[in-house]
Amino acid sequence: MGTLIYEMITSLDGYTADADGNFGWNAPDEELHRFVGEASRGVGTYLYGRRMYETMVYWETAHTLPDQPEFVVEWARQWQAADKVVYSTTLESVSSERTRLERTFDPDAVRELKASAGHDLTVDGPALAASALRAGLVDEVGQYIAPVVVGGGTRFLPDDLRLDLELVREHRFGNGVVYVHYRVRQESTR
Repeated sequence: MGTLIYEMITSLDGYTADADGNFGWNAPDEELHRFVGEASRGVGTYLYGRRMYETMVYWETAHTLPDQPEFVVEWARQWQAADKVVYSTTLESVSSERTRLERTFDPDAVRELKASAGHDLTVDGPALAASALRAGLVDEVGQYIAPVVVGGGTRFLPDDLRLDLELVREHRFGNGVVYVHYRVRQESTR
C-alpha cells in the first residue's frame, strides 16, 4: 500500500503563492533541491491539479536545456520516471509521458490506487490537496517553510479542515527554510 503525501514550499504565513499568484520567492536553492529529490525517491505517482501540472511539466524537458547542473538533471529524470495523474475539466491534453488526464477527482479511485501501489504517491496543488485531505486520503503532510511573509494568496491548507498530526521529521536549511513533516492521525480526518 502506498502512502499519500502532501507537501509544498510555503511562506511563513502559510501561502504557496502570493495574492498576485507569484511564487518565485519559494524557488529552492541547490541544498533544498537535493533534499526534495532525495525525499521524493520513493514516489512513483504524482497527483496534480491543472495549474500545478502546468508548472511541473517543465521537468519533462528540463534535462535538455544547456548547462543544467547535475542535481537538476537528476530531478528531471526522477520526475519523468514517475506516473502522473492530472485532474482537470479544462485541460485538453497532457504533454508529458507516463501521464493520464482525469476529468474529476474520485476519492474511491484514489483509495484503490493507494491500496494497489507499491510506492508512495503525492497530491500536489492546494486545491486538489484540499479535496484529498477532506476525503481522509492524505497520510502525511510536509511543509517547507520559507523565511518570507506574503500577507495573502493561495493557502497551503484549507480553512475548514481539522487534522491531528504527529511530527516525524524536521530539518533546517542554510537558506533559512525549515522543513516539518507530519503523519496524519487518521482518526482525526473526518
